[in-house]
Amino acid sequence: MKIQIVFVFLVILGFRYSLYAQTPVADTAKIVQILDARRLSFKKINDTSSLQILAGNVKLRQGTALFYCDSCIINKQANVFEAFGNVHINDNDTTNIYSNYLRYFIDKRQAYLKGNVKLTDGHATLTTPELDYNMVSNIGTYTKGGKVVNGKSVLTSKEGVYYADLRDVYFKKNVDLKDPAYSLKADSLLYNTELQTARFISNTYLRDTSGRVIRTTEGYYELRSGRAQFTQRTTIVDHALTVIGDQIANDDSSGVIQIRGRGVMRDTAQGIAILANEIFVNKKTEAYLATVKPLMIVKQEKDSIYITADTLFSARLTDLRKVADTSVKQNTDTLKKSFQDSLVKANTLDSVAIKTSSDTLVNKDISVSSMKTNSLTSNNHDSLAKKDAAIKKQFRLSNTETKKAPSKPGMNKKPGGIKKEETNKSDSTNRYFEAFRNVRVFSDSIQTISDSLFYSFKDSTFQLFQKPVVWSKGSQITGDTIYLFTKNKKADRIKVFENSFLINEIQPGFYNQVKSSRLDAYFAEGVLDSARAKGSAESIYFLQDEDSAYSGINQTSSDIMDVFFKENQLSRVVFRRSVKGTLWPIKQKQPSEMRLPNFQWLEDRRPKTKYELFE
Repeated sequence: MKIQIVFVFLVILGFRYSLYAQTPVADTAKIVQILDARRLSFKKINDTSSLQILAGNVKLRQGTALFYCDSCIINKQANVFEAFGNVHINDNDTTNIYSNYLRYFIDKRQAYLKGNVKLTDGHATLTTPELDYNMVSNIGTYTKGGKVVNGKSVLTSKEGVYYADLRDVYFKKNVDLKDPAYSLKADSLLYNTELQTARFISNTYLRDTSGRVIRTTEGYYELRSGRAQFTQRTTIVDHALTVIGDQIANDDSSGVIQIRGRGVMRDTAQGIAILANEIFVNKKTEAYLATVKPLMIVKQEKDSIYITADTLFSARLTDLRKVADTSVKQNTDTLKKSFQDSLVKANTLDSVAIKTSSDTLVNKDISVSSMKTNSLTSNNHDSLAKKDAAIKKQFRLSNTETKKAPSKPGMNKKPGGIKKEETNKSDSTNRYFEAFRNVRVFSDSIQTISDSLFYSFKDSTFQLFQKPVVWSKGSQITGDTIYLFTKNKKADRIKVFENSFLINEIQPGFYNQVKSSRLDAYFAEGVLDSARAKGSAESIYFLQDEDSAYSGINQTSSDIMDVFFKENQLSRVVFRRSVKGTLWPIKQKQPSEMRLPNFQWLEDRRPKTKYELFE
């Protein structure tokens, strides 16, 4: 009996010796070496082939890869072996694969694993019913469903390809990612287990715990840092904020979103939409910057407002005060002392008739209260520099990127008329927007142009600077600076400062005109109703009889004039104090001769439709 045991032991040693002796060390990557097994036996199949059967704590090696199993059958002629029970592959100490069964092609170094397959690379764990794994390329493929667990993230798909060297997993068909912070659905997805980066290559839907939804077809998302870049048409819906663009860069840590190419930004809380080829959004400060053919739409039920310029910027009023000079001084209207309302005190001359009971201007507050200096009309270069620096900081822009922002004097400075009382940042009225260079505004009732514009949601006021023009139906208003006040989203009144000029077209070539230092105009239901001109006021007024035939031309100057409109036409003028005038017979003067100094009819510059602003 002892002789038999010794004989078997010598056979095993001889087998191992012959295995090592027949193959040089340099070829160990091409063969499978048996390192350990409790039992070894041979089974002859035919004259040319036989099987080696190993059982009990089997351990094999091929190159740098180690194989463990409960039992194994090696077919040297077919260059294949099969492993059963507690299969474990350790590939160069970087990748570990576990399964119930393994079929391994030695020459190709191709492994086919079945039953509770698990692959781990130290960062993530892949589980699947079946896996094909190539030991040369370190690429694994599954086609019957798989799951990758990476920390708290769980990714599932019907098919997938795992690239061990790159730590990438290419998921295909019914891709579903779940994480405590977000969920994702896609048809295809490339995911890096080490960097936790998702690269999108097909229609993808992502939703985070805050309720934000991202729809895209191409791009990447660093799930750990929150940085993302989308290179195809993408939509991000974040509560009231929606952004759409051909390219979008997003940084959750800073809150900055950059949109390029057919960009759209909608803020449903403010009722604002911005279209531009480049838009910057800072979600933390709620600031927007739009360049490259920007267009802003202030949505209203019946008469939405369309605004275009070279640059549009919007932010919170409370943040504006941080940049603005705190030493804004009060500036009393000098016209108030010189030209007080003389409806009662002064002699009046009505060019047609005086109907005090019907004067819509009598009960209006036409005097100018004290106002704060508007720096957009001053040359405060310090505030310009502060504001430019603030915009750079908000959107993390380089100097190159901010060259598009205007630097023309009197355009970027803090606006006046802003009160210093505290405003709740969540208040929908705690907002303003500015437009710079080539500003055009269109609504059905009002159209304007100017070089720069400031609008405050707090008092619903448009402030227009540098050669502004306002049109309302057949009337045109110009001046050095114009404030357009709105109420219930309709034009309510206008204040014109310095060189004010009101022109009302009766018909081509016939113009009623009012010129003064200061003009206050009033609207009724969005239609021009009346106006008061103060300070060296002059007028040219075409008189008409009951049949609307022209009977004369009234050319008059006065300290104060009150003008009244009916059906969009100037119907009556009331002159107050220091009145001088001439009544010309209609046949004595040509309409083209009746022009006040600096007369300009700018109808060719007027936006005719909202579609002009999209060009």
